Amino acid sequence: MLKIFRGISLIEGLSFLLILCVTLNIISRDFVQVLGMGHGVLFMIYIVFAFLTWHKEKWSFLTFILILLASLIPFAFIAVEVFVQKELKNSHKSEVA
Repeated sequence: MLKIFRGISLIEGLSFLLILCVTLNIISRDFVQVLGMGHGVLFMIYIVFAFLTWHKEKWSFLTFILILLASLIPFAFIAVEVFVQKELKNSHKSEVA
């Protein structure tokens, strides 16, 4: 579940940055409908998988809230990536032991 969430988080974060590029006129506004729809769908998938991962990994409520807030802040997906990588390493160590 963590690996799937990690992938979704990265893709959702990058789609958010693409939307910001449209806002800053780096990308043409002709693409706003396609990028907006894609980002919206990815955002909903992110929320669902954050909820599922929260339950499966038994994260604290604070961690879950921070994961949700990270989806609203540009570049915060990088912090989520670092957190999930640490979680993956910890789960791998516990499997080995």
